[in-house]
Amino acid sequence: MTALTAAVHDPEDYSARHLSVLEGLEAVRKRPGMYIGSTDSRGLTHCMWEIIDNSVDEALGNYCSRIDVTLHADGSVSVADDGRGIPVDAEPKSGLTGVELVMTKLHAGGKFGSGSYNASGGLHGVGASVVNALSARLDVEVDRQGHTHALSFRRGIPGRFAGKGPDAEFTPASGLEQVRKVAKKTTGTRIRFWPDTQIFLKEADIARESLLDRARQTAFLIPGLTIAVRDERADGEAAYEEEFRFDGGIGEFCTYLAPDEAVSDVLRVQGSGKFNETVPILDDEGHMVPTDVERRLDVDIALRWGSGYDTTVRSFVNVIATPKGGTHLNGFDRALVRVINDQLRATKLLKNSDDPVTKDDTQEGLTAVVTVRLPEPQFEGQTKEILGTSAAARIVSQIMGKHLKEWLTSTKRAEKAKARAVLEKVAGAAKARLAARQQRETQRRKNALESSALPAKLVDCRSEGLEHSELFIVEGDSALGTAKLARDSEFQALLPIRGKILNVQKSSVADMLKNAECAAILQVIGAGSGRTFDIDAARYGRIILMADADVDGAHIRCLLLTLIYRYMRPMLEAGRVYAAVPPLHRIELTNTKRKRGAKKEDRYIYTYSDAELQRTLLDLEKRGISWKEPVQRYKGLGEMDADQLAETTMDPRHRTLRRIQVEQAEEAASVFNLLMGNEVAPRRRFIQDGAQELDAARIDA
Repeated sequence: MTALTAAVHDPEDYSARHLSVLEGLEAVRKRPGMYIGSTDSRGLTHCMWEIIDNSVDEALGNYCSRIDVTLHADGSVSVADDGRGIPVDAEPKSGLTGVELVMTKLHAGGKFGSGSYNASGGLHGVGASVVNALSARLDVEVDRQGHTHALSFRRGIPGRFAGKGPDAEFTPASGLEQVRKVAKKTTGTRIRFWPDTQIFLKEADIARESLLDRARQTAFLIPGLTIAVRDERADGEAAYEEEFRFDGGIGEFCTYLAPDEAVSDVLRVQGSGKFNETVPILDDEGHMVPTDVERRLDVDIALRWGSGYDTTVRSFVNVIATPKGGTHLNGFDRALVRVINDQLRATKLLKNSDDPVTKDDTQEGLTAVVTVRLPEPQFEGQTKEILGTSAAARIVSQIMGKHLKEWLTSTKRAEKAKARAVLEKVAGAAKARLAARQQRETQRRKNALESSALPAKLVDCRSEGLEHSELFIVEGDSALGTAKLARDSEFQALLPIRGKILNVQKSSVADMLKNAECAAILQVIGAGSGRTFDIDAARYGRIILMADADVDGAHIRCLLLTLIYRYMRPMLEAGRVYAAVPPLHRIELTNTKRKRGAKKEDRYIYTYSDAELQRTLLDLEKRGISWKEPVQRYKGLGEMDADQLAETTMDPRHRTLRRIQVEQAEEAASVFNLLMGNEVAPRRRFIQDGAQELDAARIDA
């Protein structure tokens, strides 16, 4: 492992001589955060667990039955196990003993091949060597082959200390020293390290409770393993000691984690699957060769439902916690939702017309421990918080789905009753969720209307549901008066705006929020703005822009669409934004022959542009139909009476709406920036270049 650094101020004098190469453990000391995350208490705790995890890996392979962890009064930490012991013979290629190799070389250890560990927690091969590099002193003792072999290190350099502690005189030296004899069958490893004060912050410390929690957790995950914790740091007090051993495994862990009364017994799901993976492997010549390897993944899951509402799900890979989940947890969630939905419909607890239950519904009151074991899992980062092995999702989903379905369809009386109770609990959770959502929508509408923060001119509708509700953003107070009489008050709400709103493409967020009209629109829709916009919180199913049919009306629509596109884009993407299409002219016919009972509106023809008016008049003239002169031209929506506005623009049975959608996001963003942005020159060129190509019939005027 190498790292390149450079520190030069003059670009003209920057050459290869300014580059420095950090070899081996130098890179760790230079950039410790890359390996342990931080140099505070969290990073120090991480170092301790890198050493403990090596002992845990021995326990996973059934080579170790006891691990002792001691927090010493001088700030050092020691970890001892009764495993096989780190190899003490010489490694052929490097000539170093196994102890010195794993303690001084990054990416060296027994977890990269196929013979030492089938499952491991320390997977990056940098654990012990990184801790060594960041320690002022590290002592290793290994019991093997009838002797105790010892070696010490100072900041990653092997040698001998003349006394106790990191301040003792140090002499660099390579090779192990046999310090005493032991029984030939006695094996194990003991490591003690003193964190380097040059690296770690002065206040860095290991919290006892954190250590106890994880030690307990690890003992749950490896049945039969004893983990003893001893804390000698209390001044003048006896050392604190506690041991953990659980033979019941994760089934016992699930019961321990459960906070409520059980609805079901603990269900244990176990199985395994195989998958192929292409990995680089060192050949005999030291070259990395891509090789297809068959992997085995073991799955062990314990779960139970309780009477409460909280969800507790813990996931692990080779006993290493994955607090942010990963592919194994994705597979678990997928199987849980799929199988329970199928069974709810099979038992008629969920009708075919009902929406499927969600992940949150299935996991209400659930306590689960999801563990997988596999060689060389792919983690996202050294801290191993997320599993990235893609095959884990498929295998876990298949095994979980099979066992859960068998349990839910069991014909045994006790299991059948508890499975029914679980299904009813999930169905009840789904009904409660839908009822709560409906109540929130109703309350949100009610609270918004009662709030003085909302515009006083908002004329809301009575409907509580979002599916059919519509918000008309109306141009002008005069149009509002007519629209009040023309609307269906059950589901059509009105919000008037004064003229042309702020062009938000040219303005900052602060300026947009200061603008009364823009702020009113955001408040009435009630779903936030920008990144925080939540389309599910919108108070209306549709937003309809209703402006005059002239050029000014078109400009107002453009300004409103700019606001929606920039700050409420999900509404556009969901197809919930429309433009009303009001007429520009009304032609009153004078000599038409109307049948008895014909509707009054048959006397009128509405046109929507000057070009359409001219074509319509020519057609009437050819047909010998006369009309009243002059043809009425609407100067605005306020000139229309309520019947005319309802008939032409607002009544869903007769109106025409144009749905505004964003089909190509990048192109739309470019057009908005071109037409509404700060740069004038590109807009002028666009208008000049396109003027000759414009179809006059398409002008919205």
